[in-house]
Amino acid sequence: MELKNLFNDEKGKIVMLVFDGLGGAPFGEKRMTELEAASIPNMDKLAKESALGLMVMTDYGIAPGSGPGHMALFGYDPLKTNVGRGVLEALGVGHTQERDELSARGNFATIDPESHVITDRRGGALTQERNKELCKKLNEKVRIEGYQVKFISGKEHRFVFILKGEGLEEELSETDPQVTGVPPPKVVALSEKAKKTADVVNRCIEGIFDALKDEYPQNAVLLRGFAKVPSIEPFGDRYNLKAAAIATYPMYKGIAKLVGMECLECGSTFEDQVKTLEANYDNFDFFFVHVKATDSYGHKGDFDGKVRVLEECDRLIPRFLALKPKVFVITGDHSTPCAVKEHSFHPVPVLIRADTAIPTGAQRFTEKDCAKGILGIFPGMKLMQMCLGYAGRLKKFGA
Repeated sequence: MELKNLFNDEKGKIVMLVFDGLGGAPFGEKRMTELEAASIPNMDKLAKESALGLMVMTDYGIAPGSGPGHMALFGYDPLKTNVGRGVLEALGVGHTQERDELSARGNFATIDPESHVITDRRGGALTQERNKELCKKLNEKVRIEGYQVKFISGKEHRFVFILKGEGLEEELSETDPQVTGVPPPKVVALSEKAKKTADVVNRCIEGIFDALKDEYPQNAVLLRGFAKVPSIEPFGDRYNLKAAAIATYPMYKGIAKLVGMECLECGSTFEDQVKTLEANYDNFDFFFVHVKATDSYGHKGDFDGKVRVLEECDRLIPRFLALKPKVFVITGDHSTPCAVKEHSFHPVPVLIRADTAIPTGAQRFTEKDCAKGILGIFPGMKLMQMCLGYAGRLKKFGA
């Protein structure tokens, strides 16, 4: 069945609020999740009148990365459309990656000049100006015959590495061991056809280290997520929706651009994002609003910090409802429990507020309440299809 054959002329709007790493797991002496501990009266009120459920973002027992998690949210099979981190980072900093380009996410890092082991994977506390200064130097100094090399400044210690030329392949190992006390490994080809690319990238890295040898503590780089641009059906064509993304972090702007959403400029706070939503509400059918801080605190194991973000955002939920979207969704792309300090396999809570949503007596927006919801436990990649149904945007199938 082609979903496109069921589109109708209904124009109900859909707003999807995504708290990155939303889901939790029992933590501390009280054995509570972050949602259970948070004072979120507006989300709790919504839970009483909404359809609730839990989503499996990739497959049972498998912790999804941010890329697969968001691809599932947007209705693409995450196991068949695994987008490399480099592509997402490149798009997120405004670079439109071409077919003959290979990208990677980079960290400025510190290695001990004597032992050559990594002592800091993030190269100390970089200012944005310092980051740009280092990228400028690399763009001037690193040259590889037959290829173009480009370095684009990102946030904090991050940058994007772009290699352009014929015959580049993405099946490469990473140079970030994700621990300190060891030297950064060389790139290794993970397929026969990628051997030439591995050699070129290793020559690039040698040039980078030479250019940075006097820039301690940013005297090294670590590269992750080598990737080329995949072919993906545009979100607008797939769902008959004019879509916008309101995100503050480069990667999530990148994944939104990859599927064809328009990224709207906004400030750095959640209230800035809400203002952007309000200012542009008449111009789009679908809005993806992304909150990064919940995931960041989850990775740190900062339970109180993650709870605080949820509580601060909860205060502005009435402004979403005041716009009267046909469908309002609150969910996450994966779970990042403070108990784990990493992405986990735990199912992700989801709330769908719509006129025809069936509540099931929930009192709060928590994992336990969502587990009892009418939506049950379902694949995350089916969420968009359900949103279209709740929005009245699909015709009946069959006679």
